[in-house]
Amino acid sequence: MRKFLILVVLQAVLLSCSNLKQTAENKPTPSLKFISSLEIPFNQTFQDTKVGGLSGIDYDAKNDLYYLISDDRSAFNDSRFYTAKIRLFENKLESINFQSVTTLKNETGKSFGNWNTNPTTAADPEDIRFNPKTNSLVWSSEGARVVTTDKLVLQNPSINFIDLKGNFLGKAKLPANLEIQKEEKGPRNNGTLEGITFDTKYKNIFTNIEEPLFEDGDQANTSKGGLIRLYQFNAKTKKNTAQYAYKLEPIALEPNPKGAFAVNGVSAIQYYGKNQLLVVERSYSTGTQACTIKVFLCDLKKAANIKNYGSLKNQHFELAPKKLMLNMDDLGIFIDNIEGITFGPKLANGHQSIIFISDNNFSEMQKTQVLVFELME
Repeated sequence: MRKFLILVVLQAVLLSCSNLKQTAENKPTPSLKFISSLEIPFNQTFQDTKVGGLSGIDYDAKNDLYYLISDDRSAFNDSRFYTAKIRLFENKLESINFQSVTTLKNETGKSFGNWNTNPTTAADPEDIRFNPKTNSLVWSSEGARVVTTDKLVLQNPSINFIDLKGNFLGKAKLPANLEIQKEEKGPRNNGTLEGITFDTKYKNIFTNIEEPLFEDGDQANTSKGGLIRLYQFNAKTKKNTAQYAYKLEPIALEPNPKGAFAVNGVSAIQYYGKNQLLVVERSYSTGTQACTIKVFLCDLKKAANIKNYGSLKNQHFELAPKKLMLNMDDLGIFIDNIEGITFGPKLANGHQSIIFISDNNFSEMQKTQVLVFELME
């Protein structure tokens, strides 16, 4: 009888451990619950600047302050970032009040040039992050690759460190595969550094290209997605320490007319924790005004470091696995060109909020939206 009882106890313990292991391995994917949204009017101005092109957002929790970067290439006003207060009352977005505007400075201490008149001196700001450890900011510029019969612009992307007044502090050393080239090698135009995020301890910076490098394969189409690279940098040394391969989804909708412009790429990332990223994929097709926005939880722990891979074609490696958290098409509301994501304040129920912002491309046909979601873990 005693042996039988011991066997029963052992079986129960083993079964319990097995269930624990299964629970850990099959932990449910967190989801996002839509809470509220507001729209910034197209004609809004602040301190004599046109508010638009908001392509990156970050939250300073200590000061309850948001940093927002505009992708204006000094065409309307000098390239710049804003600070703002976003009021949430009973989990509802009530207002966004801009507090300041700051001009971005280059290495010589001057503002960036106008893309239309002097493109080689311009910047293409895409994302911004605040570092409370150093009380400074980091922002990404996408650069440009224009190769036509009458124009040649080869401008490398950059990761720039600045103080809170926009003054240049330094740059990250980018790997060779991010250098813009005349030949079809390296980054594509308007498909380069897009999102940027710190890890929770501000020791590492993660960034992404929006579309595949030429040597890594084709862009996404309506049948299949392409492979992009996620980059990891040491925040102190500013050097690239790792690269990971991430597979895009196919373009969501056929363009109308067929053969017209359509694209899917990663427009924003947010560090989630334990080497995990929230990855925003944005799909747009001519003929449909709204974008299809999907948010994935991407895990870098098992992904291969492809830093030394000259090309991803015909190679065997472990991709960064991803799980779908949200398809904004399911919300039943119009969603525009989402390009920014950040953790916001805790909601009334103690759950974490996540805030998205859309880039209206300074077009009256598009919207600048701020959307708040509740993180359901």
